This record gives sequence, C-alpha cells and structure tokens, in this order.
Amino acid sequence: MKLNLSNPIIFFDLETTGTNIQRDRIVEISCTKVFPNGTEECKCRRFNPEMPIPPEATAVHHITDDDVKDEPTFKQVAKSMKQFFEGCDLAGFNSNKFDIPLLVEEFHRAGIDLDLSKRKLIDVQNIYHKLEPRTLVAAYKYYCGKDLEAGINVDGKEVSAHSALADVAATYEVLKAQLDKYPDILKNDVAALAEFSKRGNSVDFASRLVYDEEGRVVVNFGKYKGRLLDEVFKQDPSYYDWMQKGDFAYDTKHKLTQLYLQFKQREKQS
Repeated sequence: MKLNLSNPIIFFDLETTGTNIQRDRIVEISCTKVFPNGTEECKCRRFNPEMPIPPEATAVHHITDDDVKDEPTFKQVAKSMKQFFEGCDLAGFNSNKFDIPLLVEEFHRAGIDLDLSKRKLIDVQNIYHKLEPRTLVAAYKYYCGKDLEAGINVDGKEVSAHSALADVAATYEVLKAQLDKYPDILKNDVAALAEFSKRGNSVDFASRLVYDEEGRVVVNFGKYKGRLLDEVFKQDPSYYDWMQKGDFAYDTKHKLTQLYLQFKQREKQS
C-alpha cells in the first residue's frame, strides 16, 4: 500500500559506536526520503565519530576505524543534514527509543537544535510489537514474506543484511505491508500511525518524564519515581540543577527546562 503523505517522511537507521545516547556517536546514517507524490530519495553517509569504534559495535555493523578515518565528522556536515531533515516526518525501527534521541543529541553537540515538536514520529517496531511481537528480521519475514538475512535489493543493488541501508529499506517495506494487513486497525495517515506507534506517554524520548492519566508530568526514575514533577520541584529545589548537571540526554534536559519555567511562572501567579 502506498503511504498517504502530506509531508515528506524520512525512514532512517543509524550505525553507532554503541547504545549510550549521551556518550556514543553516529558512524553511519542511511535514509530514504519518501515524498507525497511517491518518489524516493536515498542517502547513506558515514562519519568519523572522533572516538574508537569498539570491537563489539564493529561486529554488528562491520564498520571499522579505518573505514571512517577520512570521513567528515557529524558536526562538519550538520547544517546540510538539518536541511535534508527540514519539514519531514520521521520513521524507523526502534527509532523513538534510540535513533531519534541519538540523532537529536548529535545535532545538539554540533550546536544545532533539531526541533521535532511538530514532526510526526512513526516507530514501526512499536506497531509490530503491539500487533505481532518480534524482531525486524522476523517482521520482514512475517509481513513481506522475504528473508532479510539473505540481503535486500535497494535501488537495483543487492545490500547485505544488518546494514543501515538494508534496515531502512526493510522498515519501509514492513510499514507498507502492515497497512495492507491491518486496514481495520491502522489508518493510512502519518499522524495516526505516529500516535499508534507511541510506547507509553513519554514527555522526553528517554521516558525519564511521563504523563499520567490526567495529563500531569510524573518523574519516571530514581527516588522520586511516580511523583508529580511539580511536587518534586517544591520539595527539592535543587532537583532541577541536579538533573541539568547530570548524565541525561539533551532532549530530557531541554524538556525539563521548559517544565521548570512553567512551574516557576505558576508559582509567581499563585
């Protein structure tokens, strides 16, 4: 089924030095930008992460230090990268939990604010796990009837399994197949798919802060887990500064600052 789009949407996947959003770096990004008229634009780019790629990461994506030593850093091409993402909705496999927050973190380190507040974010893995809990390899087999381990054809070229480009292409195919398989459940609309693919009701990508059933912000970790954020601000005035100085993602700190300023404004008015 062809996606019903009002804006371009970018399916993307990252290969990285590891899984720590705050500390690890992108070594490769692969994207397929799908336009409302159905045309597609594919891009794949590697970066020098300015840190050694651990052997365990290379074992997954097969990218070595030598492969990226002469590539530009993310910061050197961040402006052109932002232009490519400008005005686009985003989609991926486990993207809301990992790829998107890490991408935002890289842009932040480059001094660029990638504002996603008005973007629709579709996580195909979340759709899959809600309907048929499995991995991307199993999802590709289940929905598309093809073996991802054998590789995938992208733009007429055979791409090996587990590369970022193969994962991007497979994710895009899986979403279209999901729309075909569940026409009574999934609406062919980016906003509806983004809403359906949400996992939980998070304020930030890392889910350090979440909304409760009444729409109030609640702390979702540590000694204050389950407490209303406003109550924590009142009880522990140093909490905001502690989080700002702590090892938290830029997105978490950014959202916390917005909420803290709103809290202080309400305090002045009361």
